[in-house]
Parts: sequence; structure tokens; C-alpha cells
Amino acid sequence: MVDHLIAEIISLNVKLMSCHARLAASTDSEALHDLRTTVRRLRSVLRPLRDLPGLDQVEEAAKGVGDLTTPLRDMQVLAAFLYEQGFDAPALKRSRYLEQACPRVTTSPELNRLFGVLDQLPTFLRTQQRHGLLNQLCKRIEKRLDKQWKKLRDAMADPEHDRHRLRLLIKRVRYAAEAYPELSHQRKGMQRRLKEAQGALGDWHDHLQWLAQAGQQVDLAPCTAGWELGILRAEAESDQALLELGKACFGKTAH
Repeated sequence: MVDHLIAEIISLNVKLMSCHARLAASTDSEALHDLRTTVRRLRSVLRPLRDLPGLDQVEEAAKGVGDLTTPLRDMQVLAAFLYEQGFDAPALKRSRYLEQACPRVTTSPELNRLFGVLDQLPTFLRTQQRHGLLNQLCKRIEKRLDKQWKKLRDAMADPEHDRHRLRLLIKRVRYAAEAYPELSHQRKGMQRRLKEAQGALGDWHDHLQWLAQAGQQVDLAPCTAGWELGILRAEAESDQALLELGKACFGKTAH
């Protein structure tokens, strides 16, 4: 398992370097998204080990990159939606900003810090292994994954559940299962249900953000009526996706 873990970290580091080069050259619009996906996978791989001494620095560095790039990715999604709906002027305004802002991520302190800690991580883990700190690694990971599932089930069983929190918990469970499929003990088809629920909640979250921005950014005002209808649809679809996920989790209809 330690060998697998180190191989996965090295592979993700290589992917990050590729995303870095694509962002710097502004070669495609998916470079930022791919960088964020790779950082997300890294955090999912390391989350079960976060109580080990020293790994908090890696988590903090990865979180820093996530926090830095989230507003940019949100703007990308908004710009694409605006183009799709025929609001070309506000879409172009945001696209031009992103053309300048995205390449600057490559020279940011946050990304440079992440590369620095990743370069040292394989050696650090080998040292931990020699000192016996990675004994029973599979059990440690399984325990963490089970704990994440319990949090999600408890949150879904709460009639007053918070969509924001559910979205976060679903993402953690789903990505952890992708990182450790052999240890996740999921029912068949569960990843598909998790992905559907995450997507529906993501659509709701996007509309919530867009409506908040429309109250502050004048050029988005013409979109407000459509988004007010859109968030109602997104709420209904997310509720249905959560209902289906609840059936898969509990074997019956969730509250």
C-alpha cells in the first residue's frame, strides 16, 4: 500500500506539472479545471492520512491552491453559461479577465508551495514507513472511509439537511472511493448515484452564486429572472437525486 501511495503521488505530481505548462501557455480552456481535478484527487488520496505528523503541510498547500482557483473556475463556468444563453457581452468581459488571470496561477505562491511539498513527500513517506508510522495503513484508510460514509448517511437522514454540507460530504465520499476503490466497500452503482447527486447539487450551487452576483454586478441583471426559475428546477432535481442516493445508501426512501 505504501508503494501504491507513493506511485499515485508521483503520478499526480506529473499531471500537475502538465497542467502548469498548459496554463502558462494558455493552450486550452480546460487546463484550470484539470489542475483543480488533480489537486482534488491528491487531497482525496491524502485525507485518510491527515493525522500523520507532517502531512498537514501538504493538505494546507493543496487547500491553498483550491482556494486560489475556485473563483476563477466559477467565473469560467459562468462565462460558458452566458455564452450559451446568448449574453455575449458579459461573457466576453469575463473571458478576457480569465485570459489574464489564469496564467498567473502558475507563478502564484500557493502553487509553488504545493510543488515544493510534493517534491519532498515520497521521501517523507519512506521515512515514516521506516519508523513504523505507516503500519496497518489499509486499516487506517478503511476506518477513515467508513467515517466519511457515516457522516454522509447521518446528514442525509436529517430532515433539516443543509445542501451545502451534503454537497461537500458527497464530494469527499466519492473522491475517496475513486482514490481507494478496493477499500471503499461501496454497493454496486453507488459511484453513479454519488456523481448524479453531486452534479445536481452543483447546479443548484451555481445558480445560488449567480443570483448573489447578479445583485452586485449590473451586467448580470438581465439573467436574474431565468436564474430564479433555474434554481427552483435545480432544487427539485437535487432533491430527487438525493432521494435516489438515499435509497441506494439505506435500501429505502431517505427522509
